[in-house]
Amino acid sequence: MKSSTLLLQTSVQTSHLHSHINLQESRFFISTMSKLLENNILIPKSFFLLILVCFSLIISSTKSVTFSSDTAALQAFKSSIKPSSIQPYSCLGSWNFTAADPCSIPRIYFTCGLLCNGGRVTQLTLDSAGYTGTLTPLVSNLSQLITLDLAGNKFYGPIPPLYLLTNLQTLILRFNSFSGAVPPSLTTLKSLESLDLSHNDLSGSLPDSLSELGSLRRLDFSFNKLAGSLPKLPVNLIELAIKANSLSGSLYNSSFDGLTQLEVVELSENSFAGTIDSWFFLLPALQQVDLANNSFTRVDVWKPINVNSDLVAVDLGFNKIEGYMPVNLVAYPVLSSLTLRYNRLRGPIPWEYSKKESLKRLFLDGNFLSGSPPAGFFSGATSISGSLGDNCLQDCPASSQLCFKSQKPSSICQHV
Repeated sequence: MKSSTLLLQTSVQTSHLHSHINLQESRFFISTMSKLLENNILIPKSFFLLILVCFSLIISSTKSVTFSSDTAALQAFKSSIKPSSIQPYSCLGSWNFTAADPCSIPRIYFTCGLLCNGGRVTQLTLDSAGYTGTLTPLVSNLSQLITLDLAGNKFYGPIPPLYLLTNLQTLILRFNSFSGAVPPSLTTLKSLESLDLSHNDLSGSLPDSLSELGSLRRLDFSFNKLAGSLPKLPVNLIELAIKANSLSGSLYNSSFDGLTQLEVVELSENSFAGTIDSWFFLLPALQQVDLANNSFTRVDVWKPINVNSDLVAVDLGFNKIEGYMPVNLVAYPVLSSLTLRYNRLRGPIPWEYSKKESLKRLFLDGNFLSGSPPAGFFSGATSISGSLGDNCLQDCPASSQLCFKSQKPSSICQHV
């Protein structure tokens, strides 16, 4: 029996030297087999050999498989983060480069935060554990990276050049403290499909080369300090969100030219001005529009060319839009939510709005609308919520939720 134990230890120790097997795993296996042998538990030779083969397979699967350049990049990545912000229970807390290989299986170490394929790191997705530090430029050496997600932490400083990440499809850096400009190098990442830099401290203008991201489907730069005008946008974009910045100028057709798949536009809380031209609402795939809290002064709306238009929600509230209510919005077949509150609209409310069955939310408060509101709003045949208050309307029934807010004083309305 002793000779068998010795044979087992020698086999495991030899394999350990060649395959860098974790020492704890080796000791556990040796201890278990030794107890069986010391207690005179008979083990058939064939079964013993089978166990030895299985253990050899485990050993071979834990050998160093990660490309050395990827390992070095991961080490640099962790080193750029303050150790005091790495909690033992966190993903980075499990990263131990001296005890294990990053891509080794089973995952005794490196339990989360990365995925590998063929010895290359393909995903770097951290937990939101409050990591504090900078993003090292060496992360660009992870050249097979498909996803880089550092959301919900405390990374700061500039976003480094990422030229080598040519396979990157998803870049999520939201809810951090990155500062400086949006690096033009991002527009060289031709495989990028989703780009989220929202909720940071980025400043400067948007890169003129943004349209070169031909694969980009979703872009979110909201809640930063970006300024300047809107450049030409990527042609395959589906969702655009750059709300709560300091963008200015008008919305030009050239910026949206060719965007036949654009469904969502979120540009509220900026400093856009001028006219929202008729071409905008004719974007063929448009579904949701939020241009609230800007300085637009006019809106032109044509009836949809596509009778199957999917435009469902429009928010133009808190601008400086003058003139009459755009009646052509009624022609959009599935429009269910319209907000024009706190602008400078005047004249009567078009009766067509009270007959539109798809319309469920209508906020027109804070304008200078006059006359009597359409009786269809109060007939019981419709179930529209919203507000018509703070206008110059007459005979708005107080019993209706639409009229809960009072109208402007006549002294103000007389000067309209």
